[in-house]
Amino acid sequence: MDTDQVRSRWDATKGACPTRQVLGRIGDTWTVLVISTLEKGGTLRSGQLKSIIEGITQKMLTQTLRNLERDGVVRRDVVPTVPVTVSYTLTPLGLSLAAAVATMRTWAYDHMDEITAARDEYDANL
Repeated sequence: MDTDQVRSRWDATKGACPTRQVLGRIGDTWTVLVISTLEKGGTLRSGQLKSIIEGITQKMLTQTLRNLERDGVVRRDVVPTVPVTVSYTLTPLGLSLAAAVATMRTWAYDHMDEITAARDEYDANL
């Protein structure tokens, strides 16, 4: 099956399309930040991720990592030490998503001044 045939199987505008859940996950702020951090830092432990990603709670970090592991984006490695050492790495699928995330991040950086100006103008007209 070629790429166009695979893509034609999905339509995110339809309520029952499973790609909606995927798009919701990859569009989540914490997901984007975890993927970006793992892309830059390589294999990291949960505590390292939490210290790098300002504002993320332990609960949200755990939930995000579990969801990404379930989707095959992140690999969780457990080393039987005392205490147990758990680390996270992007899978090949995760690395392919990291490229798209980097594009979105770059777009945001490049256009932040324009967005700020538009928000200011909008708020001034309320």
